[in-house]
Amino acid sequence: MKRLILKRHICLLAVIILININLQAQESEPMRLSPDEAVELAVKNNLSLDSSRINLATRRRSSDLSWNQFIPNVTVSGTLNRDNQAQTMSGIEAAVPTGLVGSPFFPVPPGVTLPPGADVYLSVPYSVDLPQWRVIGNLQVSLNLNAAMFENMKRLRFDYETGVLSYEKAKLQLERDVRKSYHNLLLLNENIILLRGSFENVERQVQMAQANYNAGLAPELTLLQARVARENMRPHIEQLENSFKLLMAQFAMYLGMDYNTPFELIPMTENANFIPLDISEMITKAASGKPDIHELRQTIMMLESARRMQIYALTPSLNLSWNSNSVLMGDPWKDSWFGNNSDWRKTGSLSITVALRLHSLIPFSTDFQGVRAIDDQIRTANIGLAQMINGTEIEVYNTVLALERTRINAEAQAQTVSLAEQSYRLTEQAYQAGLQDYFQVQNAEQSLRQARVQLLEQQFNYLNGLIDLEYSIGVPFGTLSKRSE
Repeated sequence: MKRLILKRHICLLAVIILININLQAQESEPMRLSPDEAVELAVKNNLSLDSSRINLATRRRSSDLSWNQFIPNVTVSGTLNRDNQAQTMSGIEAAVPTGLVGSPFFPVPPGVTLPPGADVYLSVPYSVDLPQWRVIGNLQVSLNLNAAMFENMKRLRFDYETGVLSYEKAKLQLERDVRKSYHNLLLLNENIILLRGSFENVERQVQMAQANYNAGLAPELTLLQARVARENMRPHIEQLENSFKLLMAQFAMYLGMDYNTPFELIPMTENANFIPLDISEMITKAASGKPDIHELRQTIMMLESARRMQIYALTPSLNLSWNSNSVLMGDPWKDSWFGNNSDWRKTGSLSITVALRLHSLIPFSTDFQGVRAIDDQIRTANIGLAQMINGTEIEVYNTVLALERTRINAEAQAQTVSLAEQSYRLTEQAYQAGLQDYFQVQNAEQSLRQARVQLLEQQFNYLNGLIDLEYSIGVPFGTLSKRSE
């Protein structure tokens, strides 16, 4: 029995170890991502976008429930009150039961005949001590109505629509940054690969210089120069590798993941198509489609609604109010609160009030100046809108020109790559024929690789420029950039 239990424990331990090994292997395995998959993860997990999403939900709730300002104010209160000094209620007339009339306390005045079985009023002095404690209950319902309340509902709807535009703008900015970071990571990785190849080439030069120095075929200065060239490359490689790690951590932050999450990015093909761009068409689209311009126009609409609400607040308002007040006339500590023996005095009223704040109509009043302050804000916002449109036109113009320059540079670099390929092919043929050493072949290969990386850099610059242009003219990402792939 003990052996059976021991075998079970060993099997269970082996399963746990295998599961842990499998999980560790999965954790260390890089996550393969395309640009579209990276954008999808960022939109889903990015913390900054989550904050914008919560803000949008708050504005939507305020807009959907904007009618709640028409809910009457209902207040219920109960008060236990004690007078600082005892109060006495006195008078000279009192209702006297018939059975007590004629007694020594209530004598019948001469010449007065009383009807049988009826209470009478006699002019006799009396005094009653009132209780110091009182219980007071109050119910009050009120509703204030004016034209500004209806405009406030429109303002809240405008505020929600502005929130929608702000959220969409934040999402587009995040997608733009993720796609550009993706391209920058690919380019930086290619530069690191190129530099490592150069370092290996320099290392071979050091070994060759060492062999020649040992054989007496080269002076010590040649060996030292080769070593210096090799050591000068080490900090540059480390700097690029650290930059790559930092950019990868920032990329993971965009995606809402841990900074040390490994990624495997899909390399870009070396061939790219350059598309024709009409500057006038791009500027026209940007003036009406850029997210920043949409957001500012919506803000101006909100300010105009706020101005109307401020003006409507100066119009007459209607107030409906109803209240009921109940006071226990007896002692709350001795007398009954409820039932037949309770004594409550109830009062109440209904009031309808129309009010107009005349002082607010004075041009120098605070409310009137508030309207003028909003007018100034609207004028300032319109000036900002005009400046933004002009700035966007210059931005698009500059972007299109930069794309054209990048296209020309890429075409020239493509010719360089073609020449480097031809040089490498001829050097390799000469090496096979015994006319060149292998070191020359390595140099030609390194030159070809460097030319290809520079061409790739121009292509990435072109794609990033198209991404910026897509954001500026307000079209979905990929409308231009995927046409060039």
